[in-house]
Amino acid sequence: MKLYTAYGNRGKSLEHLVDRVNIQYKIKGIADIRKVPTPTKVFKYERGRIRDGVFEKGEWVDYVGVAQGRAVAFDAKETRETTRFELDNVHDHQVEFLKSWHDQGAKAFLLVCFVKRDHEIYVLEYKDFVKWWEGSKNGGRKSIPYDWFVANCFRAKPESGILLHYLRGVLNV
Repeated sequence: MKLYTAYGNRGKSLEHLVDRVNIQYKIKGIADIRKVPTPTKVFKYERGRIRDGVFEKGEWVDYVGVAQGRAVAFDAKETRETTRFELDNVHDHQVEFLKSWHDQGAKAFLLVCFVKRDHEIYVLEYKDFVKWWEGSKNGGRKSIPYDWFVANCFRAKPESGILLHYLRGVLNV
């Protein structure tokens, strides 16, 4: 499935796709996963509409929910790089959140979309991601090679009537 984005909305097309998939999961009774709204500070509210405000620093990841009795938390990331995924695409608070949920037994992961590779989408589990993250903080690579994703990560694709069956990569549902 092709995703199209303008610079100002980068990452939004993947999120829209995931939102649609999450509706499919809920209808099929596979999972109930919800988009976490971005915290906003409103300065001016007029006739039922926000007229002025700013996005606040996030403390959550993009999505949380439950699938087959298991807590799930993940963030959706897009990259225009063809040979790597830059680790600075992930923020410290997102890593801390994923770590906390992973440590409590949740399935924590990133969905990584390689836009210029025909929108290939991979499931990067937290346990694998954190090795790269910690390595980068200790002087190692600042990115994960595309070839590593191909060799080590589940590639999410349409399956069983689901637009992007990403949960197959973490729960084998």
